[in-house]
Amino acid sequence: MKILAKRPKGLTDARLTYCPGCLHGVAHRIIGEAMEELDIVEKTIGIAPVGCSVFAYNFFACDMIQVPHGRAPAVATGMRRAQPDCVVFTYQGDGDLAAIGTAETVHAANRNENISIFFINNAIYGMTGGQMAPTTLPNMRATTAPYGRDVADMGYPMRVCEMLATLETPYYIERVSLLSPKDILKAKKAVKKALKYNKEKKGFCLVEMVSTCPTNWGLDPLASIDWAKKNMLPVFPVGVFKDEAKRQEASK
Repeated sequence: MKILAKRPKGLTDARLTYCPGCLHGVAHRIIGEAMEELDIVEKTIGIAPVGCSVFAYNFFACDMIQVPHGRAPAVATGMRRAQPDCVVFTYQGDGDLAAIGTAETVHAANRNENISIFFINNAIYGMTGGQMAPTTLPNMRATTAPYGRDVADMGYPMRVCEMLATLETPYYIERVSLLSPKDILKAKKAVKKALKYNKEKKGFCLVEMVSTCPTNWGLDPLASIDWAKKNMLPVFPVGVFKDEAKRQEASK
């Protein structure tokens, strides 16, 4: 019998513990596939902080380190400098990366640390209880914004890719979507490119993935995908914001 699909070598056989309809499993799958295709599973170190990804060490087949909330880029920096021949990535949510870990993220990018960051943007804090995140949309409700995000009081959503792309040093920054099969295939290419650049010691890479949180949004999985397409993608448009390899090629 012909095998059409199988678990990638980049993932363990542990059962995922995410909520029904959560797209973290999709993100895990494409990262696991990319590690296998690049033949780097045995030389990769993943960093996962507190949040929905807190048990990621159960799911990724590479070496994993669990760190405090927001500190993944700092730990990844130290790990890559201590183990320069390893591939090092972080797996972070929006509350973790864009709020608690803003300083670590910005300064790692500004130093062009040779790490890859996979950033899941579902516009809300997940595991900690559905609080408003820096990426929460205007008028979107959260447990800490029960009447919706008031931009006059709470500011506008933070666009991480656009912000980091203003820095001189980052090597590769792209925002992708996990909201359709076509989008997932594009996301896989971006993830693989970030890990490839990491392997080649090119510098700081970040791939943001627009995702959903059916549980904290109070929607069923299909409705949450439709909601994200309608409301999140206009605020967080997909695209490449920086790719030094392409820029250097075009300048020749």
